[in-house]
Amino acid sequence: MKKTVNSIKKTKKSGQGIVMLTAYDYPTALILNQAEIDIILVGDTLGMVVLGYETTRDVTVTDMIHHTSAVKRGNETCLIVSDLPYQSDKTSELAVGNAKQLVSAGADAVKIEGNKTGIIRAIISEGIPVMGHVGLLPQTTDRFRVRGRKEREANQILEDAVSLELAGCFAVVLECIPNSVAKKITESLSIPAIGIGAGSSCDGQVLVTHDLIGLFDRFKPSFAKQFVNVKKEILRAVECYKFEVQQGTFPDADHSYE
Repeated sequence: MKKTVNSIKKTKKSGQGIVMLTAYDYPTALILNQAEIDIILVGDTLGMVVLGYETTRDVTVTDMIHHTSAVKRGNETCLIVSDLPYQSDKTSELAVGNAKQLVSAGADAVKIEGNKTGIIRAIISEGIPVMGHVGLLPQTTDRFRVRGRKEREANQILEDAVSLELAGCFAVVLECIPNSVAKKITESLSIPAIGIGAGSSCDGQVLVTHDLIGLFDRFKPSFAKQFVNVKKEILRAVECYKFEVQQGTFPDADHSYE
C-alpha cells in the first residue's frame, strides 16, 4: 500500500520508527521499494554523492526534476519527498512554481530548509505537502558542526520546529543536534520528527543511502553508520573483469554467441 502524508503522521503515534533513505535513480528506488521503507528522499545531496559537486549549492531545480522523475519510475509504495534546492525558494512565487514542477515530476511532497514559514504556507496553500528541516542547514552553512549544544541555540531550534508545525509541515527533519535537544523537540511536536545525526529519540531516521552502503567515502559524517561496503565489492568486480579481459579469458563460451 502506498505511503501517504497522513499515514506517515499516524506513525508517530504508533511508536514504530519511520524509515527514510535517499534515492536519486531508478534501480535504487526499486530496492527501497522492495525493502518497504516509508519515505524516499530525493535529496540535494545528489550534488555531492552523484554529481561530484563540493556542496549541495550547485544543484538546480532541473537536476532535482530529472532525478525525481527517475525515482518515480521505480516507486510504487514509498512516499517521495524532493528537496527544494538552494535559492529555489527565495520568494513564495518562485518556491510554489518550483514545488509544482517537482510534484509534476513525481514528488508527493517537498522539503525546505529553515524557518521559512511564509513560503511554506504558500506552498501548502497550493495543496503541496511540506517537510521542514531544522538544526544544521547544509544549503546555508560553511561549518558542518553539531547545532544546539548551547542553550540559546537549542531553544531557537525548538522554536523553529514548532513554527514549522504551526505553518503546516507534516514532518520535520532534525539534523546534527544533541540527542537531548532532539528528544525535547520530538516530544513538543505532534508531527513526526525525523533525525539525521540527532540521536535515537526521534520518531524516525534518515540517512544518505550512499553513506549507508559505503558507496561514497570522500566525506563521511560521524553519525552515518556503514552497514555494508558496496564500493569495495564493486572495485573487486571491476578488477576481476579487468584481469579476465587482459588475460583473454572473458568472454568465455558461456558468454558468447555461436
